[in-house]
Amino acid sequence: MTLAKGSKGCIYSNDIKPVEESRRKGCGSMEGYIHSVETYGTLDGPGIRYIVFLQGCVLRCKFCHNPDTWRLNAGKKQTVHELMEDILKYKNFIKSGGMTLSGGEPLIQSDFAAELFKECKKHGIHTAVDTSGAIPLSACRHAIDEVDLVLLDIKSIDTSKARSLTGQGNENALKLLDYLEQSKKEVWIRHVVVPGITETYDDIEKMAGYLSKYSVISRVDILPFHKMGEYKWEELNLKYELSDVQPPKKESILKIKDIFRKYNLNAV
Repeated sequence: MTLAKGSKGCIYSNDIKPVEESRRKGCGSMEGYIHSVETYGTLDGPGIRYIVFLQGCVLRCKFCHNPDTWRLNAGKKQTVHELMEDILKYKNFIKSGGMTLSGGEPLIQSDFAAELFKECKKHGIHTAVDTSGAIPLSACRHAIDEVDLVLLDIKSIDTSKARSLTGQGNENALKLLDYLEQSKKEVWIRHVVVPGITETYDDIEKMAGYLSKYSVISRVDILPFHKMGEYKWEELNLKYELSDVQPPKKESILKIKDIFRKYNLNAV
């Protein structure tokens, strides 16, 4: 996939158009492409969360359960102001949690993300971003600097395996993690366990050892592979390569958590 750089560092693929008109408007009027929202999220950050799923992704993960979020211009256009109006309706409800930006890859719309984080901050709302780290830091640093918590998906510690699984290596994700360590920003690592692909215990050991040097990692989420999004691939006429792969066994997940815990990482 060919990538191009838009104004203020937005990265987009050559089959989608950047939202140039939104960047010429005032604060709060910036538009983004929204896939959907969830008003009662409990898995994407601490507490009860208002979750915004943005359209657009530069990766093509074989286990993706939201391939309908891949194309940026397929979603609903909404301004930061319009989105904040809805978020604020739930402010008391999410006061122990906050707002999480997910996707797709939310940092593909880094300007929109940065403005949304700023507006949430004005209203005392905790923010988080669930990212693959695939967008170069030079293009999304301004958004990262505004968010409170980063949920960083590490597909594989082996960059060649990450590329085979997603279409891109892990270099950008690891550079982002280095930056988060330097800026002392809290991180939750997320890792999807796919039997036959990322369930390799030697790789898990290497990942745990690598991550153990980072003081900003407060949690590691071990996420068992599932096929709940397989029907979406069929609806989009996409070939789903993992039809014969079954979810990992409970014993394997426990073993993986124990490996991370051996390196003093809070695996859950």
